[in-house]
Amino acid sequence: MAWVYLLVAGVLEVVWAFTMKQSNGFTNIKYSAITLVAMIASFGLLSVAMRSLPLGTAYTIWTGIGAVGAFLVGITVLGEALTPMRVVAALLIVSGLVLMKLSSS
Repeated sequence: MAWVYLLVAGVLEVVWAFTMKQSNGFTNIKYSAITLVAMIASFGLLSVAMRSLPLGTAYTIWTGIGAVGAFLVGITVLGEALTPMRVVAALLIVSGLVLMKLSSS
């Protein structure tokens, strides 16, 4: 169950990163509120996952999901550049996540 909590926490990290961008420096109250709720939920689920997962594994997977997810949202929703170097960087992050997961088994 810890892996499910961690996955949801990572997705919520993407949500709060996106809504923070949309909040325009916390000047848009709707997006600011979503950001804060998603942050609290993300951190809460991360802490629950850390009860049974190693710190290094849980934190690395959480930040990796957030980084790659934010990268994908940036490209698909915000129209950010999709360059070969950015794709390679994202693939390296995913490779690291796979290795971290395999090392914790």
